[in-house]
Amino acid sequence: MLEYNQRKLLIDCGLLQGLKEKEETNFLPFKYNPEKVEFLLITHAHMDHIGKIPKLVRDGFRGRIISTTATMEIARPMLEDAFRVMQSKNSDKLLYSEEDIEKTFSFWRGHKYHEKIELFENCSVEMQDAGHILGSAIIKLNCGSATFAFTGDLGNSPSPLLPDTEFITDADYIIMESVYGDRNHENRNERRSKLKRIILDGIKRNGTIVIPAFSIERTQVLLYELNNMVEDGEIPSIPVYIDSPLANTVTAIYKKHTDLFKKEVRDEIKAGDDIFNFPKLTITHSHFESVELEKISGAKIILAGSGMSEGGRVVNHEMHYLPDSKATIILPGYQGIGTLGRFLEEGVKEITPSSPPLTLRGGREEHSGFQNKIKVRAKIEKISGYSAHADSDHLLEFVEKASESNGSTSLTTRKLRKVFVIMGEPKASLFLVQRIREYLGVNAIFPEQEKIYELT
Repeated sequence: MLEYNQRKLLIDCGLLQGLKEKEETNFLPFKYNPEKVEFLLITHAHMDHIGKIPKLVRDGFRGRIISTTATMEIARPMLEDAFRVMQSKNSDKLLYSEEDIEKTFSFWRGHKYHEKIELFENCSVEMQDAGHILGSAIIKLNCGSATFAFTGDLGNSPSPLLPDTEFITDADYIIMESVYGDRNHENRNERRSKLKRIILDGIKRNGTIVIPAFSIERTQVLLYELNNMVEDGEIPSIPVYIDSPLANTVTAIYKKHTDLFKKEVRDEIKAGDDIFNFPKLTITHSHFESVELEKISGAKIILAGSGMSEGGRVVNHEMHYLPDSKATIILPGYQGIGTLGRFLEEGVKEITPSSPPLTLRGGREEHSGFQNKIKVRAKIEKISGYSAHADSDHLLEFVEKASESNGSTSLTTRKLRKVFVIMGEPKASLFLVQRIREYLGVNAIFPEQEKIYELT
């Protein structure tokens, strides 16, 4: 929340995810009056940034919602899908209604990168490309004599699909993410080589390769990589299944906004390459088709949501294939604390499923129930390089560019005054704070929850 001249602007309004006690806090009242918020500025369409917007509207928000056009378009199916998941889990306890979603988009307007948007006297906003997912933006607010940059999530550049993250050159204050504040990824060649090696190994063992993939960006990037590997003969053409209706919807939006892709990818498309399609790729739609995948023998790849194995069709596939020593589970990004993906990443040898799988009896879906414990015999592989988040070195570089943007590294002459490090596990945030202080001599802090900071 930024308050300027007694006017309130909110940046993002997302769900807390992961541990159950965290998720329960989503139902608590907001610690501010939604009716008093005039502007809601959205960095991108991941649920931890948009997931409570309909609740904000339900509780009285009637202001303007501003984001890039692509973010606005992706947000609708994301929120609608989240509502369906809430209904299936507990229809008596819903965070918002379908009517709240509709009302949300009556307040929402999409804009282009670098478009100057006047909010009120002496206060305007501009969005720069964050390179994280399609439409993701760094929100740059110019209010009075100060410039504030809210990074949202910064991209893991170079991305296979999107342009590199744009640097901020004129901020007085940066409020930045730190998901990977204490560790680095493999570089692009290493992550691609690793993906290729894991797939070839899975094919050699004639097993199923399951990839829990976020519907936004991760699925599209992996499709693009698989497309190139198949077309270039680097891997055999085996069946690949996209088992996520949401990912199918989002991929259609990606195809609509190819102007936001990096130049090399736009050139490939102009040359006639359908970058999200290749032989033996199948899109599944119904739960019946999803369940039938497990009856198909031989080597195959299944991409399904969610990315941290917390709900969605991928959980059913993982429960089926985790006991199979020929199978492979690829974890291609960050796995939140308390998620099944995190447990697998940490090497647990058996798990207790939290929800039963779907089976088909007499042509209808039923929950058949899991055994009490499931042994983990599948090969678990981690590829951090496919994370859509900037790693520690690139987060530091982002601040370095901002701190030297006026051509001076002098503490007394440079423009950047303070960096607030947020949106990471505390150890990651604190590690990045220390790096910014020690390497760059920039004033960085890990802000306290609910504390008000006066900036002049």
